[in-house]
Amino acid sequence: MKFNTTAMTRFWSSNHSRGGAILFLFSLLATTALRADDDTMSQPAPAVQTGALHYLRDGKPNALTLLAPPPLPGSPEQAADMAEVRAVCHAAPSNDVAVAFTEKKFSIFNFTPAIGPFFVPGKFPKTEAFFQHVQKDAETVTDNAKDFYKRPRPYVLDPSLASGKLEKSFSYPSGHSTESMVLALVLAEVFPDQHDAIIAEARNIGWHRVEIARHYPTDIYAGRVLAQAIVREMNKNSQFEQDLAAARAEVAPAETAAKN
Repeated sequence: MKFNTTAMTRFWSSNHSRGGAILFLFSLLATTALRADDDTMSQPAPAVQTGALHYLRDGKPNALTLLAPPPLPGSPEQAADMAEVRAVCHAAPSNDVAVAFTEKKFSIFNFTPAIGPFFVPGKFPKTEAFFQHVQKDAETVTDNAKDFYKRPRPYVLDPSLASGKLEKSFSYPSGHSTESMVLALVLAEVFPDQHDAIIAEARNIGWHRVEIARHYPTDIYAGRVLAQAIVREMNKNSQFEQDLAAARAEVAPAETAAKN
């Protein structure tokens, strides 16, 4: 519990009565209770909605126990987070902004520049289906956390940052950051030679969301942490391992041909 020492000093200097002391303590406890209601670290996590998961089971990973909560409304942390959004958004290169808007919907083929021109839609049906399941699982886990934390997006608190078609969902953690990094980490298992370029592309997809004020930096960083946990859990699933092996086998001939 964090006490307001300034208020206490003013109180004792102006009122020494027992009744006043009791009133002060009731007021202090009420204020503390309100702050505790705002702090999601003090609240029990609700049951996780799993939906139709493919490679994740039993609510694992649970973002609500894995991630620290976002900054509290009105806190210095929140002010600093918002200040960085404004700075990044106002300084964003026009090309980054244009690319960010094209990434509202994204898939594994956003990573084609990192993998190679042979990696195109319609050519690898098993691989496409596999990664659609992977991305959907990541989306489900992220949405559970968004619905719990209910953090407003930056442009909700500062309408001057609003542009283009706006999302109605919550901000923390970033779905784009989580899903793109999950795709990247699994793609890097399929294309290990392109690991660094693939990961860099996912980082860009996440950061673009700050550049158009869809997310705070803390949303993006939380998404990257959550993505690693998601992929660790997926790698424990035997069906995931089988489907990953099938994807590797499907793309291998085209990758080899592209290198020759």
